[in-house]
Parts: sequence; structure tokens; C-alpha cells
Amino acid sequence: MALPLEGVKVLDLTTVMAGPYCCMVLGDMGAEVVKVENFPEGDASRRFDPKVNGESYCFAVLNRNKKSLGLNMKDPRGKEIFKQLAAKADIITENFRPGVVRKLGIDYETVSKSNPGVIYASMSGFGQTGPYGRKGGFDIVAQGMSGIMMMTGYPGGRPAKVGIAMNDIASGVTALYGILGAYIGKLKTGKGQYLETSLLEAGLAWTFWESGAYFGAGELPTATGTRHRRSTPYQAYKAQDGYVTVGANNNKLWHNFCTIVCGKPEWLTDPRFAELPSRLKNIDELEREIETVFATQPTAHWVEKLDAAEVPGGPVYTYGQILNDPHIKARNMVVEIDHPKIGRMKSLGIPVKSSGELAAIRTPAPWLGQHSAEALRSLAYSDAEIESMFEAGVIYDKYREKATASA
Repeated sequence: MALPLEGVKVLDLTTVMAGPYCCMVLGDMGAEVVKVENFPEGDASRRFDPKVNGESYCFAVLNRNKKSLGLNMKDPRGKEIFKQLAAKADIITENFRPGVVRKLGIDYETVSKSNPGVIYASMSGFGQTGPYGRKGGFDIVAQGMSGIMMMTGYPGGRPAKVGIAMNDIASGVTALYGILGAYIGKLKTGKGQYLETSLLEAGLAWTFWESGAYFGAGELPTATGTRHRRSTPYQAYKAQDGYVTVGANNNKLWHNFCTIVCGKPEWLTDPRFAELPSRLKNIDELEREIETVFATQPTAHWVEKLDAAEVPGGPVYTYGQILNDPHIKARNMVVEIDHPKIGRMKSLGIPVKSSGELAAIRTPAPWLGQHSAEALRSLAYSDAEIESMFEAGVIYDKYREKATASA
């Protein structure tokens, strides 16, 4: 059974994380993704450590199921190669600063003249329009401006960044569902379209509870550590040797938590804790009471008690602990693949499990320009023409000379 996007051609002009993540998932779903890169640097994340045999491990885990074309689009011949590929593409993605693709002559308006069915997606810091449309933007800037940093961390502390590049990934996911929606539309109408999103909007669009409280009551969300703003107990509590998360956020769970987990049935009738509004009002005292109990036993003990009482909870892991957890291994979230330069390498698996063929890790990330010659052959360039393009610096393959010398 074929993967759903098999035969779909994608040109990936993006770099670092948001766009590469989006295109990686398209590749996982079977699309043929050609990553168009400048040279000799390529995607900016290729410089990230750690490196194994000269190749970035961070780049490699985010760019599987892709081919790499090293292309100089400042050369007219390079731009012509791109235009030929673009004329055959189903999807094109880019994350240049707004205005750059127009200046290069590779924008949607230009490409759609020869390929009206193309789906062309742009990702940027702030979007293609509006007062900030021309500003450059990174994840940290978007986290700061979206209000997310002011609601992350502990009360009274400095604004805190989410531990991962949240707005980058949010932008990649948002572009992905936009592209898939546009592609379904194309299957129905035959028409392509242009779409764009930004780091700022994609992250802001995830703040639903906070927007409800703001629009409904003028509430400004502030940092609450691990606490929930609307319910308790719903946070991480300190145990003897670490922290345990607890989600006892309805009456049945609260009853089981008090009686079965903590052995404190008196909390059910304590006026400070009997009802949710009083628990929220006295949340500091509730935390002290729970942590006094939790301090008597290690994390594993409390997780076992929570599971037995059917109260959602778990340990607060280090990253190394979760990647080595038997459940993660059983769910195939750590996989191994052979990379042509790095060798046998581990990577994150596919988080969607399905009854049919939906996504698969088929090929490792490419080295810079690994498929340059192949891309030109697909356009019917002769071997002599391809050789001249290499010699003239129009296309590039990082290991071409070494490969030729050892042949």
C-alpha cells in the first residue's frame, strides 16, 4: 500500500526548524522532497553541534526523507534550474524574510504563471503583511511578543522561554495543516493557492484558555510554575527524590487522591480544600500539605499509588530518562537509521500510529548537494551539462570530488 503523498513533489527552500519540520512530515507521508540549499553553507542548522564525521546530528534528525540540491540561484543558470523544478512541483515552501522571493523572481505570482496548480507556502517571523511584516524574527522573539514568556516560569521570576523552540514547531505544524488542506482543495478543484503563516501567529493561536480568560474577564495570564490556572491539584509536587505530576482535577479524582493516594480523607471536608474554588484560593497551603505527604516516599512509590487509584500522574523525567523509558521504546519513538556519513544513528520516531500506511522513515537526511546531479537528470540535462554546472559553481555536491577520486 502506497504512502498517501507518494508522487507529490515538494521543493523545500526553508532552513533551520519551522519549514524543515513541515517538509519532513510531508516526506514522512511519502512526498518527494527536494531541499534546495545554498552552498557551501547550506541549511543554517548544518553548522550546529554535535557533528559526527563532519555532519550535524541536529540537522540529520530533522531532514530525513529529503534530497538535497546545492544550487546557486544568484546565477541565471541556477535560477533557470529552479524555475524548471518549480514548474513541476506540487508544493513549494520558503521562509526567507518577506520580499526576498519576489526580489529573486521565485515568488508565488511568478511560479504560478507556469504552474497554476502549485501550493506555495511561506513561513516568516511576523507574516507577509502588517506593521511588522518586514521584520526578521526568530523563535525567541515570537515567544516574547506572543505573551508566552510572561506566562512561563515561576511567579515573581524573570520571563522564561519554553524549553523547546515552541513557536518554530507551531509554525511548522500550522503550515503543514494549511498545505494539506490546500492540497485536498486542489484534488477537488484543480486549483493551487498561496498560504502563509508566522512564528508569532502560530504560537499565539495555541493560547485558547488564556484568550478566553482575557476576553471574558480581562485576565492577564501570569507565570504559575507548573500549576494550572483553573484547577488544582494539577501540577508537579516534590517527592523524596524528585517531582511527581498529579492531575486530580475533578471530584472523583480528588476523592481518590485524598483517600487512596495520600491517606488524607480529612482533606475532603476541610473547608480550605473541600471545593475547587476554595482549593484554588488556598493553593499554597494545599501544595504544602501534599508535599509534606509526598516527602515521605520516593517518586516511584507515588506513581504506583496514583496508577492504582486511577489518578493521572507521572514522574518528572530528564530528557535522557524519557528517551530510555520502556514505554517510549515499545511505542517505537526512538528509531535507528543508517546515514551515509554519520553511520548508524538514533532519531525520534513517528508519533502517529495508524492502521494503514500513513508515514514512514524511508531515507536518512542528505549531505549538502547529495542529489544535485540527480535533480538535473530529472530535468533531462546531459552528463556533460551537469559536469559544466558543477565546474561553473552553479550546482554543488559536498563529497563529489572525494567520490570521484575513490571511484
